[in-house]
Amino acid sequence: MTEQETRAAIVAEARTWLRTPYHHAARVKGAGVDCAQILVEVYSAVGLIEWFDAGFYPPDWMLHRDEERYLATVTRFAHPVAAPLPGDVAVYRFGRCISHGAIVVEWPTIIHAYAPDRQVSMGDGMSSRLRPRLAGIYSVFGES
Repeated sequence: MTEQETRAAIVAEARTWLRTPYHHAARVKGAGVDCAQILVEVYSAVGLIEWFDAGFYPPDWMLHRDEERYLATVTRFAHPVAAPLPGDVAVYRFGRCISHGAIVVEWPTIIHAYAPDRQVSMGDGMSSRLRPRLAGIYSVFGES
């Protein structure tokens, strides 16, 4: 597959998760998923990363720790980029560290498992709620 085809496959796979209920640490399409697990499921489904178990993490870890756990996992597979393209990952700071991620559809449109929406939804990655929390865009394509 070309990069453009792979990017389209990422977005297509992410769309299959729409309306899946938000559920902390779950990863079952149609039943429950959170913003970390959906990234693992989508990127492994299209063959860009090897599936892995993210391990245990409390639902409020980002309120009590400064350690960039979420970002450390993202940067195992991706590198920062200036301009978001379909299939890239937007990361957001909630609490004390980066703790939310979303898949770029066509910037600023994103797909994410978002607790306030109580489901996987398509939204505006630059909405008034998210824009001040945007911490970067990461891509699995190109050099890391």
